[in-house]
Amino acid sequence: MAHFPDTPSFTGFNTPSRVEADIADLDVKGAIPPELNGAFYRVQPDPQFAPRLGDDIAFNGDGMITMFRFHDGQCDFKQRWAKTDKWKLEKEAGKALFGAYRNPLTDDEAVKGKIRGTANTNAFIYGGKLYALKEDSPALVMDPATLETEGYTWFNGAMTGQTFTAHPKVDPLTGDMIAFGYAAKGLLTRDMTYYVVSPEGELKQELWFELPYYCMMHDFAITPDYALFHVVPSTSSWDRLEKGLPHFGFDTKLPVYLGVLPRRADATAEDIRWFKRDNCFASHVMNAFQDGTKIHFDTPEATNNMFPFFPDIEGKPFNPVEGMSYLTRWTVDMASNSDAFESVTRLTEMFGEFPRIDERRTGLPYRYGWMLVVDGEKPVELKGGSAGGLIMNSLGMIDHETGEEQKWWCGPGSSLQEPCFIPRSADAPEGDGWIVQVCNRLDEQRSDLLLFDALDIAKGPIAEIRIPVRLRFGLHGNWADASEIGLAA
Repeated sequence: MAHFPDTPSFTGFNTPSRVEADIADLDVKGAIPPELNGAFYRVQPDPQFAPRLGDDIAFNGDGMITMFRFHDGQCDFKQRWAKTDKWKLEKEAGKALFGAYRNPLTDDEAVKGKIRGTANTNAFIYGGKLYALKEDSPALVMDPATLETEGYTWFNGAMTGQTFTAHPKVDPLTGDMIAFGYAAKGLLTRDMTYYVVSPEGELKQELWFELPYYCMMHDFAITPDYALFHVVPSTSSWDRLEKGLPHFGFDTKLPVYLGVLPRRADATAEDIRWFKRDNCFASHVMNAFQDGTKIHFDTPEATNNMFPFFPDIEGKPFNPVEGMSYLTRWTVDMASNSDAFESVTRLTEMFGEFPRIDERRTGLPYRYGWMLVVDGEKPVELKGGSAGGLIMNSLGMIDHETGEEQKWWCGPGSSLQEPCFIPRSADAPEGDGWIVQVCNRLDEQRSDLLLFDALDIAKGPIAEIRIPVRLRFGLHGNWADASEIGLAA
């Protein structure tokens, strides 16, 4: 008998949904531009069964992929499980077999040594395939039109690492997918892999190296010449796992590094250059670019840990003020003889995370960025419970060229999920297009999909698409034109 715990991760808006559905022609307030022809994919952690240990964190739920198909001025809805090895084993058993997040010591003996991935972090389209991604496992391949699961890929057997990032990048100049894996030789190892994958699914390069210490390497950045890895001390140990503590703990005593790997086919681990700075917290990356010998790396930075569910490694209480993150530019100079950062510059006073850009400018000088913003000056009424953690109640935009900023507030009883940029056409100017994102209507226990003019978000959404099922707190998502996914009208 299923019994989910009466805890914040499983009640209110976070109540498990577990719904697979096909719904044609969703109700729309406003108008969907008729030229929009493609699909927005996103993923939410959604546990198939009640947790094995009685409680759990949201990040450990099974991946549920949502596809919003736009065509002819309408939007259709499709939702399916990402059927990982874990999902299949538990489906067959009729109960949870895997235990705590990233802790195999808590698993049922029947699944020891099996891939624990949940494919719940990103839904990424590349080379006509849908990749459902979780960074502790290989990439799960799904059909982008039907959402049927094909299975994990090792890229025709060429990938020898055990893990694949949830945040790959597509180089707009070469068309290659650039990725990495951490803990690539197994749980808690410092071993990293750097991958280059062609649109045909060929693994063109796999380079191994070691991090200064084991950490959650959630995101990274590229430029035409470099791959950039920020090492931030959300770390762990076997001692933590044996004690049943949360996998990650934040260590305020360790420095932060930025590793700069030349993106040459003949590069080796010895070619990486490590720059070093004082302790801080950073996770996602907005973008990076080169300026002569200098490299600029833009990331939301907080003074201290932003993740209360991964507590201080010494047990210090969570400090919400120090956990506030602001988009910040880290600059290093490859011509320098020092391992120090050249500068660290805050770019905005908006408290925000989940940064996104026009992905056609990945790794290149760019003008526009969007992110979720916590606007503390706006009222909050959590009648239906939070959709997860901080109340991201605004969409923010920054123009790096002019310094202009825009914000749009979603109201006192709502919160927002990650934005995604849709270009108006393949050759449209940077920023010319739309922003799409899910809005959690907390007090009404339902969800909307919002569509904005990307450069005029302050005027509010041009379309509000009513979703007749509640979407749980989701993580990352991406847009694909119909021609990329075999759905051209």
